[in-house]
Amino acid sequence: MTAPVAVRPQETSLRPVRRPRWDAAWVWQGVWQGVPLAGILALATYLRFTELARLGFNSDEAVYAGTAAAIAGDTSLSGMFPVFRAHPVLFQTVVGLVYRSGVSDWSARAVAAAVGVLTVGVTYLLARRLYGRRAGLIAALLLAAMPYHVVVTRQVLLDGLMTGFATLLLYCVARYAETVSARWLVAAGAALGGAALTKETALVLLGGLYAFFALTPVVRMRLWHLTGAGAVLGLAVLVPPLTKAFAGAPASSSGYLMWQLVRPANHELLFYFKTVPSAVGFATLAAAVGGLVWLRREGTWRERLLVCWIVVLVVFFTMWPVKGYQYLLPIAPALAVLAGRTLDRLGLRAGRLVLAAALIVVTVSLVVPTWQAVRPSGDGRFLAGTGGLAGGREAGRWVRDNVPADAQLLTIGPSMANVLQFYGKRRAYALSVSPNPNERNPSYVPVPNPDRALRDGQFHYVVWDSYTAGRAKFFADKARALVDRFHGVAVYTGTVDVGTRGGAVAQPVIVIYQVRGR
Repeated sequence: MTAPVAVRPQETSLRPVRRPRWDAAWVWQGVWQGVPLAGILALATYLRFTELARLGFNSDEAVYAGTAAAIAGDTSLSGMFPVFRAHPVLFQTVVGLVYRSGVSDWSARAVAAAVGVLTVGVTYLLARRLYGRRAGLIAALLLAAMPYHVVVTRQVLLDGLMTGFATLLLYCVARYAETVSARWLVAAGAALGGAALTKETALVLLGGLYAFFALTPVVRMRLWHLTGAGAVLGLAVLVPPLTKAFAGAPASSSGYLMWQLVRPANHELLFYFKTVPSAVGFATLAAAVGGLVWLRREGTWRERLLVCWIVVLVVFFTMWPVKGYQYLLPIAPALAVLAGRTLDRLGLRAGRLVLAAALIVVTVSLVVPTWQAVRPSGDGRFLAGTGGLAGGREAGRWVRDNVPADAQLLTIGPSMANVLQFYGKRRAYALSVSPNPNERNPSYVPVPNPDRALRDGQFHYVVWDSYTAGRAKFFADKARALVDRFHGVAVYTGTVDVGTRGGAVAQPVIVIYQVRGR
């Protein structure tokens, strides 16, 4: 009897079968998973780009756009908007690159809007890393439609790019907490450096990170990891002062920080508690805070990271005397992530129908006020940081076309002066600028004796505007008195339509008077 012959299995049966990258099922799966995110990014793009240049710049936008134009080589604006004025110039440099093909409102705001859309994408990556894909999609959706983030990233402001870097910083720290890999902490240092090169107040973010690591012993930071990250951050922080030193920046650019430290408060202590909740959305805020309570037993280092980030920023800028509407923007992505976590868990426990209903309610509560916010204001009032300035661009262009090149204008406050200088390309000074160097922005030049200046023919036009008049009645009355004393004649009146019970009524918002000296 012959021995049985062992059958050798085929060699190919022992090898794993790899699905080709071009396999139809694999491609379809990737497309299907990418469709929701693509839709969210499309919504973010639409809300940030629609009617982007319908209104002209506000004061801060005019300053940053003017600086960008100076960087791009526009000699008509470089004298009024020097490159080294106050903040670092990373964002202005990016806009300046775009301005090389022409200065326009739309192109500058398009840079800020594109950064806003990218931040929505980074928020998705952050939330997906912390809580999963569905939580990431929800967080991205909330930020895409959030009035606070949409309004700020539609303007030529530094805070949009700073918030983009800050969100990337959060992502890198989250990856470091997971892996304790040096590369992620170094990347975090680079992200914080980018934020600081955009706006120096980004260094406050270090407080939230310090609180997180101090309260989270499970995440052990190695000294040499911290050294590498600190070296990268230090190099970034040194760029602005070294650039100013080698470029011969004026002394006023160094006095800006000191002025910020000693200037009086511009808003009440609880300013952010009255403005930010509605801007981020009450439903979003309720979901974020409610989830922390509801899911407190599931708490990990992830929630601690986001809460430390939010709390430190809120406390610091609440106590800081100088407040701007957009200063708390870096908390918006963190709130969206926390709200996304809550809604994701709601879907797991209550079902998809409940999740869908909750998402519809929260999204509508964001989209409606966002759409109202991006429409132009027509009430003659203005809060810095909330949008463009109705009538400012038109008044500035009238100045450019009708005022002699060597003429100078006197406004109530520096905000209107900045706008008229950008669009009108004529020098403008402000009554409200204090002659005391400790009480004024070093970038502004005071007019110690406006009566004498008008008698001597230094100023040829006096400008009244309702935006400044509503905040500075004393200087508005002084402007009116100067107009009467020097036989002012209204040569331009800019109006906006204000809705009343009887219909739309044209309300003057900017009036330019030609005055005579001696």
